[in-house]
Amino acid sequence: MQKVLFLPLLQMASGHHQVADALICSLEKRAPEILCKKIEFLSYVNERIEKMVTRTYMKWIYYAPQAYEQTYKHFACKSSHAGNYQLQWYERLFEKKMEQLLEEEQPDLIVCTHAFPSFLVSRLKEKQKIFTPVINIYTDFFINNIWGRSGIDYHFVPTSLLKEELMGKYNIAGEQIYVTGIPVDECFEKGKKHANSFPPYPILISGGSNGLGDIRLLLQKLKHATDFHFIVLCGKNEKLVQSLTSWGVKHIQPFPFVSSRKEMNRLYEWAAAVITKPGGITVSEALCKNLPIFIHSALPGQEEVNLHYLVSQQLAQQLDPASSYEKQLLNILNNKQERNHWHHRIHTYHKSKEAVAWQKILDLLK
Repeated sequence: MQKVLFLPLLQMASGHHQVADALICSLEKRAPEILCKKIEFLSYVNERIEKMVTRTYMKWIYYAPQAYEQTYKHFACKSSHAGNYQLQWYERLFEKKMEQLLEEEQPDLIVCTHAFPSFLVSRLKEKQKIFTPVINIYTDFFINNIWGRSGIDYHFVPTSLLKEELMGKYNIAGEQIYVTGIPVDECFEKGKKHANSFPPYPILISGGSNGLGDIRLLLQKLKHATDFHFIVLCGKNEKLVQSLTSWGVKHIQPFPFVSSRKEMNRLYEWAAAVITKPGGITVSEALCKNLPIFIHSALPGQEEVNLHYLVSQQLAQQLDPASSYEKQLLNILNNKQERNHWHHRIHTYHKSKEAVAWQKILDLLK
């Protein structure tokens, strides 16, 4: 029996886990003889370390976003050489543990959905301590400099621009790189018909699994916008659910954390547009459903870089807090020509994909 080992990072709900789970589901559906296993690396090393890192991360981005942004750019967005130099102390602490994990698991294929495991596995490959084929699957619309490169066999990238970057900047052969988009659960990949062209427009608002972002402030400005019906995904932010419920506004309907992919797909099918943070997974799901995407806020670090790409490619529109949110939404939803242009841009994005991630994994195993 062949084994595929998936390596995300941190136990908190994140795109790294969602991508791994989506691929595991697709592989198990088609090849039950393949054993798929997901291991969160920091918990394997020490569960207390993982919990401490998760708590620190959540508090950091909530209470000191500017400090987090500066640190992220320093470690993850400098030149490749500088980034790797800064990470040498991680190597000393964790490389041995990664080698131990891989010796215990003996996988036939390693799939990294987070930069840090990729960095460690790439180092082990470079030192010829392991020889297992490795895939990087990128879960944002850019590639930070923590990701391993020279020790990685295959790269599944979201866009053709990133394929060109890996080839031109890092001399990675084109046959090692596949444009797959960011993999999402297959239930989202059926697309949907164009939204209804009359109000009240059904709008899905998302703050990610933790209900972050300025959702309450956003909705304060849309409290009297009766041309819309909002379903607000509050994630695990119970205070936000309670706060919005206390308003008693009929066209604003808060939802707690939605764990079911099928339920999420039903909500996408209901929606005429999505207002969200620029997380790679949520945006990719909305793109699969051919939905206009409006960005209400971005967390420091990864999401800010995603936002720049999405706006530059006209795949999302950033809401301007200095103008009426209601008018900005209606300018798109009331304009059939603009909606058609938006759907055309989404179609062009999907057309650029070269492969389906789960299918390519099966091909590589064969």
